[in-house]
Amino acid sequence: MSAEYAYATFGLAPATRAGGVLSNGDYQVHREFLDFIVDGRPLLLRLADLDAVSPLASDVGPSIFTTHVRLLLLESEPPLPGGRYVLYGCPECEGLECGVVTAVIERDGPDIVWRDFAWQTDDVPDLARNGYPGLGPFRFRAGQYRAALERLLLDGEPAPARRVLLVGRRVALLAKLAAALRTIGIGAEITRDAAGAHSDELRRYGAVAFGDSVDARERAAVRRAFQAAGCDAVFVEGLAPLVPVLVAQIEEALNPCPSGRGLTALSAEEGGITVEVASACRVQLVAHRLDRLSRAHTDELLDGQLEQGRHVIEADGTLVKGRSFVVARTTGGVLVTPVPS
Repeated sequence: MSAEYAYATFGLAPATRAGGVLSNGDYQVHREFLDFIVDGRPLLLRLADLDAVSPLASDVGPSIFTTHVRLLLLESEPPLPGGRYVLYGCPECEGLECGVVTAVIERDGPDIVWRDFAWQTDDVPDLARNGYPGLGPFRFRAGQYRAALERLLLDGEPAPARRVLLVGRRVALLAKLAAALRTIGIGAEITRDAAGAHSDELRRYGAVAFGDSVDARERAAVRRAFQAAGCDAVFVEGLAPLVPVLVAQIEEALNPCPSGRGLTALSAEEGGITVEVASACRVQLVAHRLDRLSRAHTDELLDGQLEQGRHVIEADGTLVKGRSFVVARTTGGVLVTPVPS
């Protein structure tokens, strides 16, 4: 090969698009997927904090997952004209009309090349208008490229969906919470007492969330049952009877923010919210409050790009009138904190 070409390294790494209940009441589906790591950096981070996932998602089913892997291996015809392949798409659906990131993927001698990256909503992209100037082309050694993708076929189907056990007596609240969790892709069941459950059943859960009606003795019994079952489930102590806050707590427990990326810390004091981010990313801050009459209030504090570092976001005095909580979201994670009253 000519010395004028520089090789890029290729790899894959787990990534997450965090789900949750948004400030307007809509649901955002949780998606776990594999991101493309080019020269040691996730490719998605180079796309202006795009809310998207790769086709290599854990919830698409083994046959579809395998189909996408074989497409990237160039073992099947490209799904779009011009030799273009989908690299990222809408987390909520697979429709082209929502917009996808594509690139031409081709063999060039012994190498694999990704070039002409673009955003498109129909069969043919307008590179002048919707291309990604400065991104690529990337030239990969075929051996490294194929090894990373073929390993997925050897490892079998992706990880199963996550599940959480909700323990408590306030059935109406827990039913709403379970419905919200299922909507964003988290399996949820409700029980009043899990201490006597079979070990195989307990091992199905990645998290246990306690309602505020469950006393310390009952919580300890549930913890002992999970420990005896050899299950390393995360235990979540519900902060408040607010479904969006509880969903965010469970999301945080099941999907800790990745080290070195996105959100790293969140804290709140009267009049201000402190957010720390390890890398530039879009951050959404939403305050949830129960007033003295137990009425719920929701306020969006921030929805914008934050650069790496520590940021203090001002909040007015209504944040501490009653019980208040702040939920911070990025594409890859969720953090929750109470506001001291």
